[in-house]
Amino acid sequence: MKKKKTASNATYVEIGVYEVNDLAPSKIPLTPIRMELIESAILWVQQGKTLRDWCRLPGHPGWTAIHNWINQQPEVKERFKQAREIGMDAIAEETLAMVDESPERIQEGRIDPGWVQWKRMQVEQRIKLMAKWYPSKYGDKVGIEHGGNVSINVVTGVPELPEEIIPIEAKQKQVIQIENEDGQD
Repeated sequence: MKKKKTASNATYVEIGVYEVNDLAPSKIPLTPIRMELIESAILWVQQGKTLRDWCRLPGHPGWTAIHNWINQQPEVKERFKQAREIGMDAIAEETLAMVDESPERIQEGRIDPGWVQWKRMQVEQRIKLMAKWYPSKYGDKVGIEHGGNVSINVVTGVPELPEEIIPIEAKQKQVIQIENEDGQD
């Protein structure tokens, strides 16, 4: 492995040279990541914070490297999935705290409408993201699910007419229809 300097004097490690088709995540060799870093990332995500923000902290691996490592390690992938679910609950609690927060006031004790809109936007964005990231718990139920057969029995309360009360015109229509079905005119 060679260490190189970029124009901004940042140091990075060159793992190797790859063809464009070889850059699929399953083909990128795993850079060893210490388990204490993984544990730290899991705790971070459980608090409702983003993995990208964790990766931006000094001494932490890049977002792509950690994602490739997680995707290639099934047991770690499952732990991250559970951490994200717990993190969703943390974000939900955070939105409640934002809604319950006393609004900022401007002149003469009036509520600042700009502050109200800003908080509304923050809460709505979090709710939308939670619905996308974890739809089974936070998404809207849009469809009606049904399994099995439906049988409807309508009872009108009107008794059927006896044969002798049926109007003559209706009986004649029935006779004509029967004759037409037999092929006679």
